[in-house]
Amino acid sequence: MSKYILVTGGAGYIGSHTTLALLKVGHKVVVVDNLCNSYKESVQRVQTLAQCAPNDLIFIEASVNDKTALDNIFGKYNIDAVIHFAGLKSVSESINHPLHYYHNNVTATCVLLECMEAHGCNKIVFSSSATVYGNATQPYIKETYPTSPLTPYGRSKLMCEEVIIDTCNSSNLSAVILRYFNPVGCHESGMIGENPRNGPNNLMPCVTAAMSSEMPMNVFGSDYKTDDGTAIRDFIHVVDLADGHVAALNKLISVNAKGKREHTFCEIYNMGNGTGSSVKEVIHTMEEATGVTVPHKIVGRRPGDAECVVADPSKAFCELDWRPKLLLVDMCRTAWNWQKQNPDGYAVNEEKLESTERLVDKLWKLFVGRS
Repeated sequence: MSKYILVTGGAGYIGSHTTLALLKVGHKVVVVDNLCNSYKESVQRVQTLAQCAPNDLIFIEASVNDKTALDNIFGKYNIDAVIHFAGLKSVSESINHPLHYYHNNVTATCVLLECMEAHGCNKIVFSSSATVYGNATQPYIKETYPTSPLTPYGRSKLMCEEVIIDTCNSSNLSAVILRYFNPVGCHESGMIGENPRNGPNNLMPCVTAAMSSEMPMNVFGSDYKTDDGTAIRDFIHVVDLADGHVAALNKLISVNAKGKREHTFCEIYNMGNGTGSSVKEVIHTMEEATGVTVPHKIVGRRPGDAECVVADPSKAFCELDWRPKLLLVDMCRTAWNWQKQNPDGYAVNEEKLESTERLVDKLWKLFVGRS
């Protein structure tokens, strides 16, 4: 029976790119996504890009909180490992609706781990975030840096990490926890990209939206103690990040292939480039890469924004045999390529797809009714 990798939230931005990376190296994938902040079409485009057989990529619309649905999936497919992206991720929304975030992020992770244990699946890669570090006071952050998340979103991610660590300590579960810094860019083809249903919250989509609309984006603060006065962040291309998930999965497969372990395996890795770019540098690089002006205006700092936050990813470089390959110019160029090809994201084609599916359903019911 063929083995599958279960990718929760696989229709989302990072999930779709990681699903493609998994297919490219020969894995079969089951994507589970409730589409609350993503589009089914992204999975169909991944299938086109991967040129894989229909049974190599299975899509199931379901919530990770739905234990019955998950049990059915684990019962039907031979799930060898899980890459867990599914969850809500808006910082501002989490402040207004904290219980919603704890339920969808933390409770769902508990449900997933219960199903994994019940069905003998003992490998998980978890999608975490650098937000768990809180308002960092030093630029280069190691995994040992104290965690102090500032929002319900960040706290929900840290809680999920702790649930996974405790489960590893009490069972044969192996886990890799990946703390992302700032994923940007898109697949070279421009077919899959960042398109949250609830609108952009991150820098790069705001940049490309300003380029398209000619409405200036806000640059929050120009009086930081940096070379150009704007805040510095560590940006990583989403394709490199997807490859990092494949590397993490390979690590888990290797650990488990050695047979019974004397110690629990649960490791945390920063996913970043290890170099920082300022907001103005991102804007200037985008303009140079595309020849298009990025309208912007300087406004006041946002409360809680740190001056400089950059990963120390040396542990991942050493232990996962992984390094980012793509530069800031690649991140800008591919992000704009996605925006140009998909000015309305997946939404327009998704509506056409849903309309076609409704038509087929009506015709089928009509046919059955007459027979």
